[in-house]
Amino acid sequence: MSCSSVKVDSPLILPGELEAIKPEGRRVSNLALMDGMERLGTESAFVVLGRAAELERQGKDVINLGIGQPDFRTPGHIVEAAVGALRDGHHGYTPANGILPLREAVAADISVRRKIEVNPDHVVIVPGGKVTMWHAILMFGAPGREIMYPNPGFPIYESAIRFTGATPVPIALAEADGFTFDPDEVLGQVTEKTRLIIVNSPANPTGGVIPVPVLDRLAEGLADHPHVAVLSDEIYSRIVYPGSEFASMLRYSHLRDRLIMLDGWSKTYAMTGWRIGYAIWPESLVEHAVRLNINSVSCTNAATQHAAIAALEGPQDDVDAMVTAFAERREVLIEEVKTLPGLRMIRPEGAFYAMPNVEGTGIPALELQDRLLEELHIATVAGTSFGALGEGYIRLSYAAGVDEIRTAMKRIRQLAVTEGWGHH
Repeated sequence: MSCSSVKVDSPLILPGELEAIKPEGRRVSNLALMDGMERLGTESAFVVLGRAAELERQGKDVINLGIGQPDFRTPGHIVEAAVGALRDGHHGYTPANGILPLREAVAADISVRRKIEVNPDHVVIVPGGKVTMWHAILMFGAPGREIMYPNPGFPIYESAIRFTGATPVPIALAEADGFTFDPDEVLGQVTEKTRLIIVNSPANPTGGVIPVPVLDRLAEGLADHPHVAVLSDEIYSRIVYPGSEFASMLRYSHLRDRLIMLDGWSKTYAMTGWRIGYAIWPESLVEHAVRLNINSVSCTNAATQHAAIAALEGPQDDVDAMVTAFAERREVLIEEVKTLPGLRMIRPEGAFYAMPNVEGTGIPALELQDRLLEELHIATVAGTSFGALGEGYIRLSYAAGVDEIRTAMKRIRQLAVTEGWGHH
């Protein structure tokens, strides 16, 4: 339960203080926390997941199109590598930046897949992709500074920016533009206060892939703003569909001394629960990233790092099969949404998300999210969970089977016809 959802009238609550609330809403203390805690948001997909699980415990047939994780098992050879590591005695701490064999494996994988050479010493292993974005935003965020981020975009970007006291400056992603952005418009937003620009492609929640010419122009323009760092979130880089082209921002050599590239294993190898990711840091920032690791997580799970080596160096058949399945589901979802009154949707180009426009329903996004879950037992995520510009949209994750997708759309279609959606 978020504190913002609990109404407590009391003159004892002072500015900059946050009271601790029991689940039933009774005050248990009046602790003075740092101001940043009041600015810290959440990731609504996990809130929806919790409620969906509760409904399932009540015996409801819930279809989960909300959570952003592959519905596949981690490939067997990866699991066996972790088990073997444990049996071989890899039970202790590891270096704060990750074990060298894994950092070398990451560098080799980037060389093969992105055709870009990186130094293993610039690779920092972390327990999940969020750690990298958290570290990067902490490094550059502070009162009086600005950080630019995609909106609608992954909610932790804006949450972490606000936590630091920096001003979040949205990069508007428009449906009419395929949920990408105008690079010249973005460059025009850069000021002397701008310290970091966050780019995410393929994108969560939109499924958009930034066209190469757009990235080229952005990179070209950033040459005129040497005080601005870039965080390129490329966690979905392997999940791109035919007809779309993914390009890593590592390709721009003139940005390498201020570019942080985020990637990991969670989405590509169905390893969300393993909690492991990595980033390529500029040489000047590696020490700072490692120091933040030491001060927060110490290091990443030892056995998981050995599993990650097996993932990169082993067969990729399971990855290819998973992407093929997502592509099939995407087509099913596109065709189904076409039949839903009040909804329209552009074709996702990457990741496993779609962002249908639901303005034609006449129902605000959050209300629609709640109704779909409570009345139809379909878990989705309101577009507003990804920023103010997400109003009028809901996010659908097609990390679910074809039959589940069809059943979910049938339920929505029945409600749409009953209520006359599309006539607003």
